[in-house]
Formats: sequence, structure tokens, C-alpha cells
Amino acid sequence: MVSSTAQAPHWWDHLQRMDGSRDLSQIAATAGRALVVLSETYAHAMHRDLLALGATGADVVLIGGARELDGVVRVPANAALRQVLGGTLTSLNVRTAASWLEHCTPGRLITPDGQARWAVWAAQAAQRERYARTPVSDEAVISFIKEMKNLHPHSSRTRLLRLLRDKGMACEQKRFADLYAATIGR
Repeated sequence: MVSSTAQAPHWWDHLQRMDGSRDLSQIAATAGRALVVLSETYAHAMHRDLLALGATGADVVLIGGARELDGVVRVPANAALRQVLGGTLTSLNVRTAASWLEHCTPGRLITPDGQARWAVWAAQAAQRERYARTPVSDEAVISFIKEMKNLHPHSSRTRLLRLLRDKGMACEQKRFADLYAATIGR
């Protein structure tokens, strides 16, 4: 059996053929630059395209991604920047990209000065987050979900997880999603 990670590049290639999209290297070669924001999973799926992108000679910045690539300036995901950038870890790469652009020299994606400004800022802004949350049983999570849905019927699953964590309780996101689906039915 082939894992989903192994199948991901085939899925990406198929998707590209289906909609007739121009590949990233064509776009970057035309524009002379590219800012690519990817999770590790998508970076694995798009690895061949990212290699081709790095070979264009264009200014290419990869926010997130999976590994360093020739011809590409990679800004890895850094969870220690989550607090200063705000939001959740899920959307950290997008907010990192916005911050990268704020540190760039106007009109340029990559300059030594911009990279230096980013490095100094990131080193000063980074803060490791430590949580002192108490692990809770499935039954306690289900009880919390029911109670909160009665009090706040239109709250999203994400909002309820945030409320649970704000009350000092620990629950991994996938586990919460599974318990929420089992409790609410969707």
C-alpha cells in the first residue's frame, strides 16, 4: 500500500494537468520573483515544481515548506513567532509571509538587507510558548462540548476548542474534532 505522502506528488501532477495551470517556474520566470507559502505536506507534494522554481534564477522565497532548496530562500515555520504574529499555528505560514513582506526592501523579495532585518526581528520577537493545561478525559471534553453548544449554539468547533484551552484544559486538535463530530453529529 502506498501512503498518502507518497501519493501526494501524483495528486499534484494530476491536478496540474486537469486544469491546465501554468507551472510555478513559468510564472516566476515571467515575473522575476515568486513568494510561495506552503505547509510541509504541500511542499512534499510540490517538490518537483519547487526544484524547477529554484532553477529559474528568479527571486524565490518559500515560507514554510519542508526543506532547503537550491535557488530558493526558505523561511521555515517558526512556532515561537506565533504569539507576536497572532492567530493559530495552522495559519502561521500566511502571517509569516505578510511579516516577511513588511521586512523586505520595497519592490524586492530578496535582498541582503531585507534578510538581515528579518533575521534580527525574528530573533528578537521569538517566544517559546509554554502551556500549563491539564489533560482531560474524553467524557470531560464531550460534556464541555454539550454545555458550550447549549450556551453558544452557533459557536464553531474551533471556537469551542479555544474556549476549552482558555479554561486550562488540554485536548489535541484532532482528538477534539473527532469528539466534536461524535457529539454534534457533523
